[in-house]
Amino acid sequence: MELAGELLEDLRRIDGQLRDAKRRLAKIVKESKTTLTEIYGVGPIVAATVIGDVAEISRFSSKDRFAAYNGTAPIEASSGNNKVHRLSRRGNRRMNHAIHMAAVTQISHRGTVGRAYYDRKISEGMAHKSALRALKRRISDALYGRMIADARSAAAAIEEGPGGQLGNDSISSVAGSHPQTPTLRSSHSRARSNPRSLRSAANIGNPPRRAKATRRAS
Repeated sequence: MELAGELLEDLRRIDGQLRDAKRRLAKIVKESKTTLTEIYGVGPIVAATVIGDVAEISRFSSKDRFAAYNGTAPIEASSGNNKVHRLSRRGNRRMNHAIHMAAVTQISHRGTVGRAYYDRKISEGMAHKSALRALKRRISDALYGRMIADARSAAAAIEEGPGGQLGNDSISSVAGSHPQTPTLRSSHSRARSNPRSLRSAANIGNPPRRAKATRRAS
């Protein structure tokens, strides 16, 4: 009984840690201002998995490259006139599992766009696994589109800067209200056009030649 009580206490402690981790993760995902969670079935955990593994969506030039990375791009295994696509075991399996969970969530809830897409594929003669793979690829494309849009929004916000002004304007305002105006006034730039001023500036700190001559004569 004592051992069972200790195990029960450990389970309660771990369960509390999981709840706390989920809360902190949900807060971080919300603060990232991502729109991935607007896709049905993509919660904070799935969104965090995708964002963490992708890092920079600009690494992928197209949604096809992104699908190949996460393993939702099916591999063709045709034989003769029969065109067959099998499951790809390549790519990031952790992200593939996250997309799989989103697809299962959509299928399990009637009335969702994902469930309607899955039912349409089944009515076209697809098997369950094939229809599920097609839905996963559809979700992968949606994730890619959302991340591209989020990246563009973030870049636009950086360019605008605080107060809705362009970043270049804010930079120029730090340098001065008139960036094209020279730093020196026109009166300070006379030395540049006057050779005597340049020579006198170069001789600052050097003793006069006449003083050297008098010393040698003495």
